[in-house]
Amino acid sequence: MGKIYAVGVGPGSSKYVTKIVKEIIQNCDIVIGYKYTLETIQNLLEGKEVHEVTMSNQEESYQKILPNLDNRSLVIPFTGDVNFSESEVVDRLIEIFGEIEIIPGISSVQVAASKAKIPLDKSKVITMHVTASIEEKKLELQKALIDGLSVILIPRPWPKQPEKHFMPSEVAVYLKKNNFSTKNMKVHVFENLTTEKEASFVGTVKDLEGMEFSDLSVMVFNQTELDSYMNYKWQWEN
Repeated sequence: MGKIYAVGVGPGSSKYVTKIVKEIIQNCDIVIGYKYTLETIQNLLEGKEVHEVTMSNQEESYQKILPNLDNRSLVIPFTGDVNFSESEVVDRLIEIFGEIEIIPGISSVQVAASKAKIPLDKSKVITMHVTASIEEKKLELQKALIDGLSVILIPRPWPKQPEKHFMPSEVAVYLKKNNFSTKNMKVHVFENLTTEKEASFVGTVKDLEGMEFSDLSVMVFNQTELDSYMNYKWQWEN
């Protein structure tokens, strides 16, 4: 079997595809991925055997490719970073293909943090973009906000099952029900980051009630206070 790679291709713009990922894709034989992800790397796919998959047919597609790999290399691209919000798929790929080389990419979380000007090392990053129950993650969100941390949150789009749908509007209602003063909580919502469709909202959590956002959204609760090295002059003063 040829080499198999799981690579992150960034939030959406081809400008955010790293050099190493470009090289791996250009030198591979087969690429299999979701439509949106493939569009990000469209300019690198000429001459490749390309398979577009959906959530409903991805298992069948992986199984069909497996016996036909021989010594050909396979790339499975992921939007953003492979190591964030993609563990369910990556775990299955390891079960099917065995040894996989994982190459990280730039995540929308990093871009959102930069735009909101909050440091990741002082923030809690939470993804609701999972199939399993998110009740524990909701409690994590509450605790992080109570502890005064900034929070970068990936909401969960699931319109076909409203009870699982947890987008910015549902987040706002949930926090209000749990006695947070949402009218005083500042929040950013970034959509379609780095693409031509990029949009942003800045306001209060209460404002989010009833609003609709793209599936490709990131929420940022900014509770960070500036703390520069000038607060620690003892480091260099005698």
